[in-house]
Amino acid sequence: MSYFYTNEIVFRGHPDKLCDQISDALLDAYMKQDCNSRCGIETMGGKGKIFITGEVTSEAEVDVEYVVKSVLKEVGYSTDYKIINNIGQQSPDIAQGVDIGGAGDQGMMFGYACRDTENGIPLAMYILQCLAMSYDTLRKDDSRFLPDGKAQITGCYNDKGKLIYIKDFVVSYQNTEIDREDTDRIIKERCLKMCHEYDIAVEQFHFNPTGKFLIGGFEGDSGLTGRKICVDNYHSFAPVGGGAFSGKDPTKVDRSASYKARQIALKCLNEHPKVNNVLVQLSYTIGLSKPMSIYIKTDKGIIEPWNDLYQECEPNNIIEDLNLRNIDYRYTAQFGHFGVHGWYPKQIYKKYLPWEEEVIVIND
Repeated sequence: MSYFYTNEIVFRGHPDKLCDQISDALLDAYMKQDCNSRCGIETMGGKGKIFITGEVTSEAEVDVEYVVKSVLKEVGYSTDYKIINNIGQQSPDIAQGVDIGGAGDQGMMFGYACRDTENGIPLAMYILQCLAMSYDTLRKDDSRFLPDGKAQITGCYNDKGKLIYIKDFVVSYQNTEIDREDTDRIIKERCLKMCHEYDIAVEQFHFNPTGKFLIGGFEGDSGLTGRKICVDNYHSFAPVGGGAFSGKDPTKVDRSASYKARQIALKCLNEHPKVNNVLVQLSYTIGLSKPMSIYIKTDKGIIEPWNDLYQECEPNNIIEDLNLRNIDYRYTAQFGHFGVHGWYPKQIYKKYLPWEEEVIVIND
């Protein structure tokens, strides 16, 4: 038995992903001056304006407009936007629970790891992340390629969930529409190289299926922080939690507990050689430090949480264990938080992640 399954990624210049990067760049700016900053920053952009809102409680003084325009320039866009700063302070009703070590919100968070690739992520996800990174380099080197874009794989899988071949590989990329045959060829060659690494054939490619993609970014569409949570997580190969990541400091368990759940999934995969995939769910309630539940499911059955795992998963312990007050969050917002470019528990799983010297490691 075989079946078709689809996953997607958006490039750094996609309007939603651009908003994620702005929110996280602002978070970094606050936390570099005051590592105890409490931030929940939201960005919305479109049609010549970028609106920044949310809550910040911090001793830091940040030039919001400068940070926003720095991200625009880095991603390849004009900085000629009106920046509207509408940031307020975090509610004291929330702070009184977080100040004593409680979770910053309720919710459920997921982590996932599998043996498809050395990075512990599904193969189709790996291919798309590599493409997004490659496209970003291509855009910097060749002026015919513009920042916005996305890609999608419809793969054929066997009954064990192994990718057999790619039926359709879709790449929608913003470009000058000059020498389209040549630019399509360049992207196709890069896609094939990534697929051939794992002996995956591609039946057919679709480049800009509408025929043209010249107008993009905030001129072609609006963008909003947190609107690409499947891309940020595991491309729908695993469930996603109730909240997005970007713009949130590590007291927000939407983010920190998702990173912890990924670490737990990698640990279980490492310690159980016969297991092929691991799904972890953590859940919390606002103001309380102890998780409501810890659930670890594998393709070989359930793993019971070990004795000290509940304590290990308390928000303050996660922050200290994973050094979450001292990383550059803006990198995690570029291509997805887990995988080729994303967050790794380097200080614990160096032996299990030998490939990580070849990629950017966030919490070095």
